[in-house]
Amino acid sequence: MDEIEVVVAHSERATLRVGDVFLKVDADRARMDVEVEAMALAPVPTPEVLWHEPPVLAIAALPGRALGRLGEPSAASPAAWAAAGAAARRLHDAPLPPWSARGVDELAADLDRECAWLVANAVLPADLVTRNRRVAEAALRPWTPVFTHGDLQTGHVFVDGDEVTGIIDWSEAARGDALFDLAVLTLGHEEHLGDVLAGYGADVDVDVIRAWWSLRSLLASRWLVEHGFDPSAPGCEFDVLKARMQEARAGETLHRRCE
Repeated sequence: MDEIEVVVAHSERATLRVGDVFLKVDADRARMDVEVEAMALAPVPTPEVLWHEPPVLAIAALPGRALGRLGEPSAASPAAWAAAGAAARRLHDAPLPPWSARGVDELAADLDRECAWLVANAVLPADLVTRNRRVAEAALRPWTPVFTHGDLQTGHVFVDGDEVTGIIDWSEAARGDALFDLAVLTLGHEEHLGDVLAGYGADVDVDVIRAWWSLRSLLASRWLVEHGFDPSAPGCEFDVLKARMQEARAGETLHRRCE
């Protein structure tokens, strides 16, 4: 019998691997139902669903390897990153799913709450939070909803050579902002943004993607801390926020010199 590998486990869900089968256990049936339906609707490669008996979903392993990992350099080629961008574009051009993600008002309220928690608990310096919050606010604008993955991080995109072999973890899929997906895909891998956009093949507002980097990192930090992950690890969310603050300071300095 194959050994059982615990891929991820926390209080909300767990994923186990047994040979070429992944077993996802999620106490939230609605979230798992979204994942199954989203994979059926998505016009991009997804894992084969072997069976689904709540609270467990069994899916087949994908060929290839993850496009990258947050906090680690990616070994994938520029062409593979471009292929990931092209896959995101196919998804965003698809018919909308029947459910929606958080809207601008809800995100703004969440941002208020999470920034207050980060400062009150001395998790991050107040100046770092304040500057990133200013950057993040550029993402809080009206957008045309598209079919979004909702958590399109590099660890969820599998490639073999220069081809995307599949995208996993669809529980956050919904109608949402296309630039959010592109931001999550390039979070911590900003050097590959140009490759992703080349594959995506459409003009986008890069400043909004940068705003989503800040917004995503601010909103995710408390959840990561409370579920046993480390956003302070090199290259992860806290470093993303520090980079945004440095950019903001550099922009302010340039503006003063030009006055």
